[in-house]
Amino acid sequence: MLSAAKHLAAALLGLMAGCDRQSGGDAPAFVVVTGDTAGWIVPCGCATNQSGGLPRRGTLIRELRQRGDVLLLDAGGVAAGANEYQRAKLEAILAGTLRMGLAAQNIGTAEAAFGADYLRDVARRLSVPLVSANARDADGGLIAPPIRFLKLAGRRIAVTGVLAQRVDGRSNTIAGLRIDAPRESVLRALAKNKQPYDALIVLAYLPEAELRELAAGLPEADAVIGGPTGQSLLPRQLGPTLLASATNKGKFVVQLAAHLEDSRARWSGQVVELSERFADDAAQQENVRTYLAELKRRDFAADQTGLTAPLPASLPADFAIAGTAACRECHAAEYAVWEHVDHAHAWRSLLERGYEADPDCQQCHTTGYGLPGGFVSAARSADRTSAGCENCHGPSLAHVRDPHVRTPFQPRDQCVRCHDLENSPQFDFAVYWPRIQHGPKATSATAPAATTQSPGVP
Repeated sequence: MLSAAKHLAAALLGLMAGCDRQSGGDAPAFVVVTGDTAGWIVPCGCATNQSGGLPRRGTLIRELRQRGDVLLLDAGGVAAGANEYQRAKLEAILAGTLRMGLAAQNIGTAEAAFGADYLRDVARRLSVPLVSANARDADGGLIAPPIRFLKLAGRRIAVTGVLAQRVDGRSNTIAGLRIDAPRESVLRALAKNKQPYDALIVLAYLPEAELRELAAGLPEADAVIGGPTGQSLLPRQLGPTLLASATNKGKFVVQLAAHLEDSRARWSGQVVELSERFADDAAQQENVRTYLAELKRRDFAADQTGLTAPLPASLPADFAIAGTAACRECHAAEYAVWEHVDHAHAWRSLLERGYEADPDCQQCHTTGYGLPGGFVSAARSADRTSAGCENCHGPSLAHVRDPHVRTPFQPRDQCVRCHDLENSPQFDFAVYWPRIQHGPKATSATAPAATTQSPGVP
C-alpha cells in the first residue's frame, strides 16, 4: 500500500497532467471540504470580527477556481436541529453551496434527524448530491448513494460518507433510521462499486476519537475528513491516510491542493479560516437575501425554532412578561435611563441590517423571547421588540400586580445570555455596566456571579 502522500501525489500528478493537457498551464487542483456549518448561513454571532458564512465561502471557492479545478465537498452537519426553522436554514445553505458547485454532501446527525423521506425529497427537489454509506431507512434501504465517482482535472475521485453510529453513548436511532458501523460500511460500498478511481476521500461526521480511529483503520482511504471535532484538525498523516476536520459553525474549511514543481507533484493541505479577509460573494449575498425573505414570509414563532428551552408545567400563571410599558408607571427614572441606551433600540439595529425576521437574532433583540407573554414572532409581537426591562429582571407580571413580589432574575447574571463570546467577545461587565446602570443600588453593583452561556443563545 502506498502512503497517502505518495498515493495522492501520484493521483494528483495525473490530475495536474490532465489539467495541463486542457490548458497548457501548471494550475493546481483543489479539494475543499466544508462541514459542521450548524445552520450558520452568515458568520456566527453579531460581532463584526466573526468568521464563517456562505458569502465568504463563495469567495474562497471562486478565487480557487481562478487558479485551477476545484472539487467542493461537505462532511455533514449543515443543520443545527430538526424543526421548521432549521429546515428553512438547511435548504438555504444547500442552495448556496449548490451555487458554489457542491459535488457531494454527506449526511450528518442533524440532517438525519429530518428522516429518510425528507432527505430523499430535498435531494430530488434541489438536486443535492447526497452521499452516505451507513444511513438506512427503517426498511434497511440506504438513504443516499453510498459512493460517488467525481471528476477533478480529468481524473476520478471516489467520495463516500458516514455518520456516527452512536451519539452521547447511545445508539444513533434518530428518526427511525438505522446507522451501520462506519468502517464496515465504507468497505462494503467499495466492494459493491468496483469502478476504478485515482483517490478515495471519506467524509465522516464523527467525533474526534472515532474520526481518528476510522482513519487509522482504513488504509484504503487517501483522506478521511470530517467534523464535528469541536475545533478543526489540521491535515496530518495518520498511517497511510490523511486526516483532517472542518468544523465549528462553518468558520473553517479544509483545503487540499496538488502542485507541480520540477515535474513532481507535491501534496499539501491546510485549514482556512473564513475571516474578514474574504469579501462577500455577490451570488451568496443574494442567496442570503432570498433566505431572509423566506423567513419574513413564514414568520416563525419562537416555539417553532428549537431555540427555547421547555418551561416547567408547574410555573405559576403570573410568571409572564408584562411588557416594558408596564414598568414605566412606577419606575419612571429607570425607564428614562433605559430609553436612551442601546437596549431600547436593539430592534432597530436588526431592521437596519435586514435581519428582523431571523429567530437567531430575535432572541437577543426582543423582550422575553419564547417566554409566556413575551415575543412570539415579528408579525405578532410589535410591542415586545427591543431588549426591555424583563430581559434583565425576568417575567414581571406578578410584580406588576403586587409590587411586594420581587422580580425573579438578578439582572447582573443575565448579561452573558446575549453578551457571550460569539456576540460580544470583548464583553467586560465592569465596562458595560456603567452604560446602563440605574436604580437606587446602581453604584453598588458588582461583577456577574455567573459567566456561562445560557441555553438557546446562538
